[in-house]
Amino acid sequence: MAGRECYHCKQWVEEGEAHDCWTTTESALTRELSDDLQDAYDRLRESAVELGEQRIYASHHSIMFSRKVCYFFVRPKRSYLEVVVMLGRPLKAAQVKSGGQSATKRPKYWASIRVTHRDQVEAPLTDWIREAYEYADPAAPKQQKRAVKTRTVKKAVKKTVKKQVKKKVKKT
Repeated sequence: MAGRECYHCKQWVEEGEAHDCWTTTESALTRELSDDLQDAYDRLRESAVELGEQRIYASHHSIMFSRKVCYFFVRPKRSYLEVVVMLGRPLKAAQVKSGGQSATKRPKYWASIRVTHRDQVEAPLTDWIREAYEYADPAAPKQQKRAVKTRTVKKAVKKTVKKQVKKKVKKT
């Protein structure tokens, strides 16, 4: 029998047999998880679905959650779920194992969080997922610009107040 071993999945493929190891499913990625991890994933998925319209699909070793762009994904591992959330700001918290910035036109930061039990899928993790969902909305850049303008106005007001205080101090 002539055939070959697939470079990616190490499965034996007979000669002439169709093979596509890149296509995978959500159930295939979560099938061998422990009961605790399966419960945690189910709760993560439920929390994400409650946010609104989105696309959930499996891609290689990850389960992606996206609106127009991916706002978070889950990589199932043997002993934990690696949850990677994409936000408009860097995330500093005890739960965050690593993080960084993506090279995109719009500022996007990612944070990796390890989940080992269903009880970990609650605030602040669900809050970060909601924030990422809202940030992935196409209207978000307009809102962000308004926030920057508001900060600029606040700074200008503070400067004006400081000048007025200095003038009053000099007069007295």
